[in-house]
Amino acid sequence: MTKQASFTIEPEPVDSPDAQRALARYVAELDRRFPGGFDTSRAAPPARHDFAPPAGAFLVVRVEEQVLGCGALRTEPGGVGEIRRMWIAPELRGRGAGRALLAALEDQARRLGCDRVRLDTAAELVEARRLYESAGYRQIPAYNNNAYAQFWYEKSLD
Repeated sequence: MTKQASFTIEPEPVDSPDAQRALARYVAELDRRFPGGFDTSRAAPPARHDFAPPAGAFLVVRVEEQVLGCGALRTEPGGVGEIRRMWIAPELRGRGAGRALLAALEDQARRLGCDRVRLDTAAELVEARRLYESAGYRQIPAYNNNAYAQFWYEKSLD
């Protein structure tokens, strides 16, 4: 568990009520921010077991008992981890929770034997792109066919 002054980050089963509430808020925000909304059927969700040990992890960010963020990691062959579903509630943004969650997901990837992580994001998520770039992620060519992604990133964990 990671503990900051105002929030904690800890593993959570992806099918728990808290995780599902966080994911619902994540989807609702994407639906508001994307010009044509967010259609979950176009996002090709990974299987839930991808985000569970030993193949991955799902983390939640809590302030007291309230879940205000989440992020997932799944591993792929070749020592690659993929970060998915990273979200911080608007009321928690600007307090370091996004950077701490990203670092916690990278730590999970290291523990699962990954030597690099990658992720994709949409053009509308400007603050996410800024976070990834400031955390050492570099743009790479598309590695998937996510209908909503316009940017793909990778970071070495060595």
